[in-house]
Order: sequence, then C-alpha cells, then structure tokens
Amino acid sequence: MFSIKKQLGKLYSSSILGNLSLTGAWVAILAARGYNLVEIGVAETVFHIVSLLFEIPSGVLADVFGKKKMLLASTLMAMISDVVMILSCNLFTVCLSIAFRALSYNCSSGSGDALAYDSLKLVGQESGFERYESNQMTIWRVCEGLSTLCAGFALTIGHQLAYGVSLITGAMQLMILATLREVQIGEKQTGIPLAKQLVSCFADSFRFVGQVRSALGLMFCNSFVGAVDTLLLFFLQAKLPQRGIPAWALGLALLFMQLGGIAGSRLILRFPKARWRWVLAVSASLVGLGFLAEHSGLYWIMTLGGFLSAVGDDALQVRTNAILQSMFPSEQRATLTSLESFIFSVIMIVLSPLAGYVFSIW
Repeated sequence: MFSIKKQLGKLYSSSILGNLSLTGAWVAILAARGYNLVEIGVAETVFHIVSLLFEIPSGVLADVFGKKKMLLASTLMAMISDVVMILSCNLFTVCLSIAFRALSYNCSSGSGDALAYDSLKLVGQESGFERYESNQMTIWRVCEGLSTLCAGFALTIGHQLAYGVSLITGAMQLMILATLREVQIGEKQTGIPLAKQLVSCFADSFRFVGQVRSALGLMFCNSFVGAVDTLLLFFLQAKLPQRGIPAWALGLALLFMQLGGIAGSRLILRFPKARWRWVLAVSASLVGLGFLAEHSGLYWIMTLGGFLSAVGDDALQVRTNAILQSMFPSEQRATLTSLESFIFSVIMIVLSPLAGYVFSIW
C-alpha cells in the first residue's frame, strides 16, 4: 500500500544527505590546493555551460523514463564527481569533476518536485505541496548554512578525505532513493519509439508555455528575484570582512542570513490566500532592502539586509513553485520544472558580471 508520508520522508532524507556536505565551499578548497582565481573561474564556467546544455534535456528524460530513475542518476553523477575530484591532479580533471556535478544538479532539479507533486496528486493531497516545498527550502537553507560553517574543517582534513565523506553520504542517499515508488499520472505511452517520445515531450512542453503565458511570467519573476538574492548573499561573503566584521562572527553572520530563507519559507504558509502579485511585491521589496543595506557600509546592517532578502526570496519561491506545479501537465512536469531552472541560470549568467561591477564600486 502506498504511503505518502514514507514517500515524502524519503525525499526529505535524500535532500539532507545531498545538501549537507563538507565540500560545499569548493572554491575555497580549490584555492587551498593552489589553483588561482582564473583557473577557478574556468571551472565555474564549465559548470554553467554544462548546466545550460543539459537542464531541459534532463527534465525531458525524467518525464519519459521516470523521475525516480533520474534522481538515482543524479546521485550517481555526484558520486562520480567525488571520485574524479579525489583523483584529480590538474585543471582538466577538476573541470571534469565539476561537469559531473552540474549533471547531478540537472538530473535532480526537476525530478524531485515533480515526483513529490505527482505523489501527492495520487492520493488527492495536492494542496500539501506548498508545505512540502517549504520543508525542502528549510532543509536546503539549514544544510547550506551548516556546510558553510564546516568549510574550515574541510580545509583542515584535506580535499581527498572531504570528498571521500561526500562519497559515503552519496551511497547512503542512493540506497534511500532506490526505495522510492515511481508515480505515473495518466496513461503511459506504449509502442512509440523512444526518440519520438522524447521529441513529443519537448514539443508539448514548449507548446504549453506558448499557450499559458502566465506560467512563463511566474518563472521569470521568481527566477529574477531569486538571482538577485543569490548574488547579494554571494558577494556579502566578501564584503562583510571588508566592512570590519570580526573573523569569528563571519560564519555566524552567513548562517544567520540563511536562516532568513527558513523564516520566509515558513512565513508564507501563514498566508495561504495572499494573492501572488502581493507576495511578489513584498518579496521584491525585501530583496531591494537587502541590496540597499549592503551599501550602508555597516556590517550588522548588511547582515540584517541579507536576512531580509532571503526571507523574500524563499517566500516567493515556495508560493510560485506551488502555483506552477498546479498548472503543469503531469506528462511534462519535470521538463517544465527544469525550464524554470534554465531561466534562472540564464539570468544568473547575465546578472553576475553586472553585479560584480555594482558591488565592486560601492
């Protein structure tokens, strides 16, 4: 008998194992190994190129082959990335590891939410998806904050041992994912060549976006607000020390800002009837306040601004994702979820150099 509690519990456990890592501060790890900023920038570029190329195709594969299979593939890709990084001895092998890491994110980006929503839909509990999404955002923020605090420990034990630990947690995650139940809503196509199924899923997804323009608008607005928040928190890592924050307080400040996301993802659940436009307006205002606070020059105000920005970002993310999942056809759910991730990546690539210039002159 299908248990929705067990199904979602396994997805939560997988998220914890996948996001809680000693290697989250991979930039610092590469720098400690002697790689310069230009080389690290090359690795970052490889990550984004692979992400853009395979984001939407990975969603198509999830819709055709199954979301559970793609979640398993995601974990396998992450484990391959860990092995390659342990054995890496030059920039090429580092970039190869980063490429597998990007593929891991691609395979999981649309599959997890799609499987969760279809599982809830199977038992008639679609309204519970917003709470599920809130819980997942909470897990992500907590793990991100703890991973940041563990950065120093990873540097102490060395990259090989740190990635070795990641490899072990990956194996544990793989065992949990293997026990998930694949959920198929609607009739599965049979007797149709695989290539035709893939092309049909891709075409139907973009036909949906063309017919339901509001979905594309939701994706773009959510991705833009999220990109600004992400860049703000990223650059605050460098700006806070420049503004005099004590070394012992930096990790705590970064963790505090991540807690803002948790507050936002929980707070939005208290306003189930709030119109999306109002949520967008409030969230964008909070991110804007975070941006203005960064220009104050006072590290405690900057930290508070980062907290408020994360509140707005995650509140909008939870509400938008719940609305989008209710709009998406089950047959193209993973593909369309991946499309939003693709839009976010494109916006990040456009805004990143602009943000670097803006933050550098203030």
